[in-house]
Amino acid sequence: MRNRERTAAVGALKFMLAAVFTAAQCAAMAAGPDASTGSTARRPNILLIVADDLGYSDLGSFGSEIATPNLDALAKDGMRMTSFYASPFCSPTRAMLMTGADNHQVGFGSMAELLTPQQRSRPGYEGFLTDRAVPFPALLKDAGYHTYMAGKWHLGVKEEHAPPNRGFEQSFAMMNGGASHFDQTGIITFDVNKTPMALYRENGKEVQIPKDFYSSEYFASKLTSYIDANKGDGRPFFGYLAFTAPHWPLQARDAYIHKYEGKYDVGYDVIRERRLERMKALGILPKDTQAYVGNPAWPRWTQLSAQEKQVESKRMAVYAAMVESLDAEVGHLVAHLKRIGEYDNTVIFFMSDNGADGNTVLDEGETRAWARAHRDNSLANTGRVGSFAEYGPGWAQVGSTPFNMYKAFMYEGGISVPAIARVPHGLRHDTISRAPAHVTDIAPTLLEVAGVKPPGTHYQGREVLAMQGRSMLGLLSGQRNKVHDEFRQGWELNGRRAMRVGDWKIVQANKPWGSGEWELYDLARDRPELHNLAASHPAKLKELLTQYERYARDNGVVEFEGLSTRAGYSNSLNYYKDIDDIQ
Repeated sequence: MRNRERTAAVGALKFMLAAVFTAAQCAAMAAGPDASTGSTARRPNILLIVADDLGYSDLGSFGSEIATPNLDALAKDGMRMTSFYASPFCSPTRAMLMTGADNHQVGFGSMAELLTPQQRSRPGYEGFLTDRAVPFPALLKDAGYHTYMAGKWHLGVKEEHAPPNRGFEQSFAMMNGGASHFDQTGIITFDVNKTPMALYRENGKEVQIPKDFYSSEYFASKLTSYIDANKGDGRPFFGYLAFTAPHWPLQARDAYIHKYEGKYDVGYDVIRERRLERMKALGILPKDTQAYVGNPAWPRWTQLSAQEKQVESKRMAVYAAMVESLDAEVGHLVAHLKRIGEYDNTVIFFMSDNGADGNTVLDEGETRAWARAHRDNSLANTGRVGSFAEYGPGWAQVGSTPFNMYKAFMYEGGISVPAIARVPHGLRHDTISRAPAHVTDIAPTLLEVAGVKPPGTHYQGREVLAMQGRSMLGLLSGQRNKVHDEFRQGWELNGRRAMRVGDWKIVQANKPWGSGEWELYDLARDRPELHNLAASHPAKLKELLTQYERYARDNGVVEFEGLSTRAGYSNSLNYYKDIDDIQ
């Protein structure tokens, strides 16, 4: 973009953001469009889209072979953020997304499903989104925005913890961590003869899903209906579309699955290498990047039997179908915004909630025995109603290309997620940013987009946590080339830990996934974390350890011996044991 065009575009965006309303003006605005100010300035709509367990390299614009033309078009119309970080688990990410505060501060020091007795007794480990922080949708609602949500909530299942009590005017929410995509079957059971059931709430009240349900389609259409219900009233909207795809169980419409059948017969290594080369060609990765190929605990493709290869290829085909289906629903929503004249006034942010998921839920409770007895995971039925398949560590590691490990780990594969930001007027059109940013930065960004000031430490007469993130609007508008002067971020979940300061990062994981000791990496030269520098740079290791200890202390992290082996997924050591039984 030429300088004159950029100046005009930035000016247009500033004009859109110029309406910063007083409390009285916001109250007046709730009764009528912009009548309180007499201004013709329109505050932008905001659309936040979150995919569930989507890997770093799973979009075409991030190197994938999966067809994602709509998200790729969004990337073309905006910015790809290649150093965007989340939590390595879904509900902690969502807690930080809603509040701009560390997950340990607001109820999700761990996943609710994985909390130990020692953790449950501590503040910050409640397993629901507490009221210690103010969810930013509540602030947008206070400021006159319509606030809508459809999809996965996972921030507390009780009615008092549902979206209406966290700032949403209209909501259709799957309250749990996962569910079937075709029906109301849940994902974890402690009784081999009891099928788990997912809980859905609309506007806080329990509801049943309709018969012809597919998650991605229904959530997108529900959000569209909320937007349409109030279109034309002059008030801007915030829409939160939280897909449950491509989270297991792997399920998709047959038409999408058929498109990918046989495409993955070539195996993990070939697909990974193809993605790596595309990522380099796209400018996502430096030309000399080498990819992490997987932990030695798992078999390589050449070590699988013919039967195992067939099962693995089909499962990845279903996963790809889920991603393309999600992309199609994003396309339908964007096309609708264009039809009703709102696209050019809408800021859009897309992200995944964590890295690709190579873990298995089947080792939780009696889920494996239940699935064997009551689900049909035959090759022919995989991906259809009644199946309950995961896609395992081999494909998850491909989804994390080029990074080390995946969901549940603090290595880059667990916490680096694809992110796309689109602001109107062509700002940052078809650009790539390597500036590090974090999920806690989203809330302050979207508030600034809306012209709403964060409440600081007090809200409606009570003390609250101040937001810890920093607005990304300077980066998105082209006024800055970074978000943080020096990126400084810690992570901890279930005894696995990390700290990044600048380009340096320390990370710790239990064996066999890590060394069990703190490891040190120079991400400027080795973002796939292939070369541990702890022994050769002891001073840098000590420096970052001090920073981690400060992070843990400031955020109330609860740690004790053996936590990483007591509270966590199996990490798929049993995944391949089931495949030989599938016909």
